[in-house]
Amino acid sequence: MDEQRQGLTVGRNFKIGIFHLGSGMADVLTTGVWNRIMISDLGFSATLVGLLTALRYFLAPLGVWAGRRSDAQALGGYRRLIWIWGGRLMMVISTFMLGLATTQLAQNNGTNTTWIAIISAMFLFSIGSAISGTTYLALIYDRAHEHQRGRAVGIAWTFLLLGFTMGGIFFGLLLPEHKEGQTGLSFAPEALQNLFFITGFVFAALWFFSVLGEEKRGAVAKTKTEDIESTSLKHDLALVWQSRPLRFFLVYLTASMFFAFSQDAILEPFGGDVFGMPAETTNRFAAYWGSMAILGTIAFLFLSRRFPRLTNTVMSQLGMAFLTVAFALLTVSALLEIRSLVTINLILLGIGLGIWNVGTLGLMMDLSPVGRAGTFLGFWTMMVTLARGGGVATGGIVRDVGLQLFGTMPMAYGAVFALGTLGLLAALWALYQVNVKEFKKQAAPLDTVFAGAMD
Repeated sequence: MDEQRQGLTVGRNFKIGIFHLGSGMADVLTTGVWNRIMISDLGFSATLVGLLTALRYFLAPLGVWAGRRSDAQALGGYRRLIWIWGGRLMMVISTFMLGLATTQLAQNNGTNTTWIAIISAMFLFSIGSAISGTTYLALIYDRAHEHQRGRAVGIAWTFLLLGFTMGGIFFGLLLPEHKEGQTGLSFAPEALQNLFFITGFVFAALWFFSVLGEEKRGAVAKTKTEDIESTSLKHDLALVWQSRPLRFFLVYLTASMFFAFSQDAILEPFGGDVFGMPAETTNRFAAYWGSMAILGTIAFLFLSRRFPRLTNTVMSQLGMAFLTVAFALLTVSALLEIRSLVTINLILLGIGLGIWNVGTLGLMMDLSPVGRAGTFLGFWTMMVTLARGGGVATGGIVRDVGLQLFGTMPMAYGAVFALGTLGLLAALWALYQVNVKEFKKQAAPLDTVFAGAMD
């Protein structure tokens, strides 16, 4: 049986999925390791660091542009691989740059040039992530038959979560606690530089070989350029707002992503600032919640196939409930300085993220109209990415403002978690207003509206 008839076999699926192993590790490196070092060890503003780590979310529209270009045009005979490898090369180069510059800061050798290098590295990382992430998903879509795509994306997502877990362990080993030497640092600057350099080479290997041979040279574009450019984000947003289920789903989607990830840039610094945990310990936070998210994802993917009542809506509600409880307990842990709650919170956070992801991805599919699924899935993805970036940045800002207002680290971090708790409760309320059956009844007239909008 030839490759075309087989589509994406399980073996090939695992090979392509390894790509996201590197993606998850890269996420931990920037939003976990680097931001913790910059905020807790080197004492820089959480607002500045949060904004830099959130750049890749704000530059998400570049991914839509790259995806559309890869649909319409081939570069060097390839539609997807050039974008994927080009973007990931930017990320590898930025990893080396970030490692050198941050090591200089740790050695008190930082200059204006050092900060220019850091800002340039984060821009390069963000642009590379945006243009390669979308085209990677497009490659999976191209390689898999229609009935294989759910499994294909599920395996890739599992590798992403595995990357979070492995990244936490891997970086903890490469950057062990350092009790001698430069005062105020929980690591040796030389070890920090080695971490970024070794990691850069690991990323390069994973991203190159995982997709090598997965696209045939000379692949023909299936979408005409004029068809791509005929769609309008403004029209799509207007149509979403006209439908009550879609309107509340948009509110739920953006609010849940925004507040769930408001902890992303400050969770590791929270452990360092409030409880004095070394970088070696806080680097493993991602391993705790990441492993729980994997278990939650796999368990509920299995359960949803066995129990029809476990719909995407129900799973989203369960996931939101776990996340809300986790944030509420994080608030208590911070304000009352109860260290024993931290591990429990990480477990609840991971389980909640896993269940929430399964349900919400399913709802994104359920609430994408027939004939416009590609456009709406792209729209939902863009809103998710922008909301996550806003949440990451806001978490750092609220932490800094809270520190200025209250004067203590427990109160500053407690303010972030308390705000997240309230925001998740509001998102859960919006979710209860989403009625998939009502949307299905609207599907036929909506399709007519969509068709008219394209004329």
